[in-house]
Amino acid sequence: MAAYKLASVVLLAAGAIAPISLSAQVDPAHFNNRNGIRHVLLISIDGMHAVDFLNCSKGIPGVNFGQPYCPALAQLAQHGVNYLDTMTSKPSDSFPGLMALVSGGSPRTVGAFYDVAYDRSLDGPAIATGNSNAAAPCVANAPPTGYTTEFDEGIDIDQTKLNGGAAAGVDGGIQSIDPRKLDRDPAHGCSPVYPWNFVRTNTIFGVIHSAGGYTAWSDKHPSYSSVSGPGTNASNLDDYYSPEINSTVVGLPGVTTPTGASCASIRDTLQTGAWTDSFENIQCYDTLKVNAILSEIKGRRHDGKAPAPVPQIFGMNFQAVSVGQKLIEYNDTTKTIVATGGYQDAFGTPTSSLLSEIQFVDASIDAFMDQLRRQGLDQSTLVMVTAKHGQSPIDPNRVSKIASPNTPADVIASLLPTSEIDPNGLGPTQDDVSLLWLKDSSQTANAVSMLETNAAAAGIGEIFAGRSLAQMYNAAPADPRTPDILITPNVGVIYTGSKRKLEEHGGFAHDDTNVMMLVSNPSFGAKTVTSPVETMQVAPTVLQALGLDPDSLQAVQKEGTQVLPGIFGEN
Repeated sequence: MAAYKLASVVLLAAGAIAPISLSAQVDPAHFNNRNGIRHVLLISIDGMHAVDFLNCSKGIPGVNFGQPYCPALAQLAQHGVNYLDTMTSKPSDSFPGLMALVSGGSPRTVGAFYDVAYDRSLDGPAIATGNSNAAAPCVANAPPTGYTTEFDEGIDIDQTKLNGGAAAGVDGGIQSIDPRKLDRDPAHGCSPVYPWNFVRTNTIFGVIHSAGGYTAWSDKHPSYSSVSGPGTNASNLDDYYSPEINSTVVGLPGVTTPTGASCASIRDTLQTGAWTDSFENIQCYDTLKVNAILSEIKGRRHDGKAPAPVPQIFGMNFQAVSVGQKLIEYNDTTKTIVATGGYQDAFGTPTSSLLSEIQFVDASIDAFMDQLRRQGLDQSTLVMVTAKHGQSPIDPNRVSKIASPNTPADVIASLLPTSEIDPNGLGPTQDDVSLLWLKDSSQTANAVSMLETNAAAAGIGEIFAGRSLAQMYNAAPADPRTPDILITPNVGVIYTGSKRKLEEHGGFAHDDTNVMMLVSNPSFGAKTVTSPVETMQVAPTVLQALGLDPDSLQAVQKEGTQVLPGIFGEN
């Protein structure tokens, strides 16, 4: 394995990383100097565990007559490296999970803990967000009050719209972001903090774009333009597509899923509040991004309207499997359960609802591979399939829901900042993990004592604070984004009162953090790697595959992130 030198990177008082100059830029002609690889297609099947891939590619009793039910992924594995012990970011939320994939760094370096988190160095937005993160004052060059940060649908111009409320004819992207709904930085004249500037390090999109490559990405919120990395107007993304996943469901004329279902009219008319409320509607939503990838493979922009280079780096996230794992589809009118997702047992046997989502994703990947072959790009494209996060618990018998007033945040509510306990706002950051920022960090010991006293009722497994937390992250409160306390609950505990939830992610449990990782190219032989790896190793591997220097990534320098082993005969 190539050993990458560690650069001297200075952590500023605010926890940011000082700029690091990139290595010598590489001419686009050199993108093919690594086994002929000129393109990387990066796919995140959110929620897809390593065991899900093993089950679907090899078959499991009671499903599809015991035969494999993801033939496209199984075919990729015949020419791929499969990593059995892959760990996501901690916390295992979509936001830090995505940034790990594209930056090569953990929350310690990148500064992304959750899509809804907290920053002691910022003040609140000029107007309330769509999810009611309240407006707050900001005085330029004055000490900040600290505020809840939000990088989800709430910062859209209109989160009920598929295009996030952008102008007519614009299908989303960064033009959907309302800057008045962004937290503001008093140290910089109270300017709004855009998603790409919230992250502290550069990304593969920035390195590849700077080297003359063409970049594209599709994701679930306009806010996930954070993948561009620091800069102006997400300029490291040549083509970004982000239909809003939490918008009101609409018919999609001309859209047919890879499994043949028409989306011209709403498939599931009982669930129109958001795409994630329905097993059928989520497939139509994901198909929008599937079609974007297919257009890009054909050498066009995501909407197919104009020619464009086939990207050096491109990809998308699938939400279908995550919804299939989490969702109890509930009819609010009849007060009955319509369908249940998740698993049947501890072996990871999928329910029929989850099975349908896995088969949909597999058909989508088959469409990608077919189009790569049609365009003569299969040999020159490295396909990487992994996940931003897992989902917990797989075993349905382990589920235990704990709602207010018994969550960790309820226990220490008197010690939390106003924006974290606003009853009409976003609330604290709790799923199957609890991240707690105090209004006075000197009260950490007191807060821990209160939590210990109420540990049984709150389902607390482990409490991380002080030096136990500093093992994973920069010390709080010196780093304004590190929580004062992080709680991992007992396995199966979810902090929710929702009738619609079977599983969650965000925590540190095995089912949260162990995900599939498959790296494939026709020139590869089948290989299985059992040694532990991390999703943040994807980023340096992408650059190495394209003939670029992994050390061009600031997080790789800081954290010493290695390329994935077992590829190109180097490891």
